[in-house]
Amino acid sequence: MLGTQLLDVVFVVLLLAGGVESLTSVTGGTYGEALIHAYWTHSLIGAAVLSLGYGAFGAWRWGRSAGLVLGSVAFSHWLLDLLVHRADLPILPGNAGDLPLLGLGLWRTPWASAAVELALVLVGAVAYARSIRARAPLTRRSAIAAATMAVALAAELAVDILT
Repeated sequence: MLGTQLLDVVFVVLLLAGGVESLTSVTGGTYGEALIHAYWTHSLIGAAVLSLGYGAFGAWRWGRSAGLVLGSVAFSHWLLDLLVHRADLPILPGNAGDLPLLGLGLWRTPWASAAVELALVLVGAVAYARSIRARAPLTRRSAIAAATMAVALAAELAVDILT
């Protein structure tokens, strides 16, 4: 779970640490209504470095395969941000070279953004279920936990669409 949000976790730390990163509200502060100035954590190179570090830690702690998965999951955050963010993602850390900022702006269409999020959650849930099916039996407790998580995610997506 940390890998999926690693860039945002480090972003918040740097935001609170004295403005290395910053946030600017664009309008009412609803879903996607802020520009991030995450010129370190969310730059293409910064995200790659954080992901490589996270993957290296995972490889050291749990083996090469786990490290590859953790690093890939962490970097997938940047790839997905590229889809949804306005053009506020730099290529180089600190926006060195003042290169064009990247972002395809899917947040401008909340229903489309929420649909993509839902599709990703469903694909992830199916992939996870398939990966554990052979290793762990389905129990009543795990089924209830999965259903609860699905309802919570659906509610969060509904709030995103309606706001």
